Amino acid sequence: MEKKKTIAKAAKKKPLKKEIKPKEKPVIKEEVLAVSAADFPMGSEEEMYLNKDKKARRYFEGVGRRKTAIARVRLLTIKPFEGDEGKITVNDKFYKQYFPTGDMQQIAEAALRKLKSLNRFEVVARISGGGIHAQAEALRHGLARALVIFNLDFRKKLKKAGYLKRDPRAKERRKYGLKKARKSPQWAKR
Repeated sequence: MEKKKTIAKAAKKKPLKKEIKPKEKPVIKEEVLAVSAADFPMGSEEEMYLNKDKKARRYFEGVGRRKTAIARVRLLTIKPFEGDEGKITVNDKFYKQYFPTGDMQQIAEAALRKLKSLNRFEVVARISGGGIHAQAEALRHGLARALVIFNLDFRKKLKKAGYLKRDPRAKERRKYGLKKARKSPQWAKR
């Protein structure tokens, strides 16, 4: 009987409600300042020229990936020049300095070579992660994507060459109980 009474009393009790005061809004002070044209000068002719140059430098961006390497590639159009070397900058270095071997240099410039336009574009890339070979392939992938954004007609050639496909192969994760992804520890019968 006593249990029933205590339960009934507990049910009758109303939960305490705390009084919630509305938060005061912060007071914003408004001041009107007299501004003249002398306070904001237009700038010198050199500054105006630099601003025009920045606007004229329109770029096309593509992101390329391979294993854990990621390349952010910007493609800028320039006047065609004579020569066999492309203007490719990778992490603020010339691509032949960044990629030491000829194989990796060929991989990096492959998309431009396929379109025979190595001397028509300037490429600026930021690459991070992965190894040097994966970075070269990520650069090729990002460059191919940027070229397609520049001109949709390039897509057919680049796709046929396989430069638009993100190479999905990556190192398989290690499983517990095994030495590597699939290599098991040595087993002896006796």
